[in-house]
Amino acid sequence: MDFSLILVILTTVSGVIWGIEVLYRRVRQSEEHSSPSNNLVVEYSRSFFPVLLLVLVVRSFLFEPFRIPSSSMVPTLLVGDFIFVNKFIYGLRLPVLHNKFVDIGRPERGDVMVFRLPSDPSVNYIKRLVGLPGDTIDYKNKRLFINGQLVALQRKGEVARKDGPRAILASEVLGDVTHDLWLEPFSLGREGRYKVPEGHYFMMGDNRDNSQDSRFPQVGFVPEGNVVGKAVRIWMNWDFPATPQWARIATKIQ
Repeated sequence: MDFSLILVILTTVSGVIWGIEVLYRRVRQSEEHSSPSNNLVVEYSRSFFPVLLLVLVVRSFLFEPFRIPSSSMVPTLLVGDFIFVNKFIYGLRLPVLHNKFVDIGRPERGDVMVFRLPSDPSVNYIKRLVGLPGDTIDYKNKRLFINGQLVALQRKGEVARKDGPRAILASEVLGDVTHDLWLEPFSLGREGRYKVPEGHYFMMGDNRDNSQDSRFPQVGFVPEGNVVGKAVRIWMNWDFPATPQWARIATKIQ
């Protein structure tokens, strides 16, 4: 179910009920008994409307929390990371309808972004922005080319993993962002050339050989209207039943 829609409905209904009750009391102002109603529905509406309105404004226009369910963005984001997504950095959008009504900024190469999956907008994905509108992206032999230019990559070492063979930890430079990624030396990965259409973005996971991203038809190019916001901060990590990783609290997302 669309939580944004539920929140809008609850806020609207509670606000209307509270508003009607306030108008009713004003009409009866001259009467002796003009105290607030003791009706349970009115009481709940009066109590919850300010809270619901505050949550709606913050979640729709400022910040929204998300939880990372998969390893596609390792090592930047781990399974169980709880993150804050900045929703106003790219512009203000109406809740539910997602129409932009204030244009503040544009996504930049290297941003870690949350977006609604083009094939199923009810599903949110998180990947790194690699290709801007009009770019030509080539990925071959585990190396990334943008408009024919090889993207700088520096190998940092190997990483032992519990759930698979060793991975190569490397550092990549995308625009003004330097970030870590994982590569699997014995995995073929997904290769190809991709021409990014206008008004769309090309996204890739930092766990390059274990990420369903814009290289796959299930995701493809992401329309600008599907962008939710920029992931900016980890506020905790807890992959239950494992213990929380306290060191990840307040970690900035690069």
